Amino acid sequence: MSMINFELYKVFYWAAKTGSLTQAAKSLYITQPSVSHAIKQLEDSLGITLFYRNSKGVALTPEGSILYSYIEQSHILISLAEKKMTELKNLDNGELRIGGSSSLFKHYLLSYLEVFHQQHPGIKLQLIHGTTPEIITFLKEGQIDLGVVRMPIVDPQLEMRQGIELQDCFIAGGRYEELKDKVLSMEQLLQYPIILFSRNSRARMAITDLFQDYGHELKPAFEVGSVDLLIEFARKGLGISYVTREFVSKELEEGSLFEIKLDVNLPPSQVGLMIMRNMPLSSAASKFIENIE
Repeated sequence: MSMINFELYKVFYWAAKTGSLTQAAKSLYITQPSVSHAIKQLEDSLGITLFYRNSKGVALTPEGSILYSYIEQSHILISLAEKKMTELKNLDNGELRIGGSSSLFKHYLLSYLEVFHQQHPGIKLQLIHGTTPEIITFLKEGQIDLGVVRMPIVDPQLEMRQGIELQDCFIAGGRYEELKDKVLSMEQLLQYPIILFSRNSRARMAITDLFQDYGHELKPAFEVGSVDLLIEFARKGLGISYVTREFVSKELEEGSLFEIKLDVNLPPSQVGLMIMRNMPLSSAASKFIENIE
């Protein structure tokens, strides 16, 4: 299959469209001899005559008319593609796909998403839920543009942009009122039913590792799949939940839940935006990250 310079087809298109080598030259900002030379090259490459001269300029031969019907469609598609690229660049159109947990969407990204949508209503926002390992997989497979996850993430393929700091804590409801304002040891805490998030969550792994560092095994009485269930289980007195303090600020303030203090410090965690390293971002993803940073 021969590969013909697409510039030759561009010259052919304008010569056929205008019916004049002079007008084609003006449209392309080149000289008329350059137009004649390009058409001669194309005819030689294809082995057919595309134009014949008349009193008004040039006209297509039957073979040239057939070629023009295809080239015209290509020109229209290219013009539409260029228009689409302009829309994407100007954020008039497109899609932004973000992966993360429901809690991080609600308590961290929601306000940014609201502002971004107001600024760029033509951009479709798609939020894809998952655990940190799932979000990493989604990103590497190209299913999302960026992820919001707890750090640290150590992966040479990924780049992290640091966001906010969160503090996890143990909370309980009225059933455990006697623990309010007390400072418990790990041994004392483990005497009560503990409610933890699923095994694959970053917060769950962090608190499990911390207890192991002190020589204790943290065995949950309940494992749940959402922050809302952690909160609700604690409120109903089913046990003591481990949850991010910022996610239960309303409940702590109104008194339906209270924080249980330990005699060890619970380290804070960092939340960050995760993207593929050395991979170009879409205009929408770049703008969204810019708004957050």
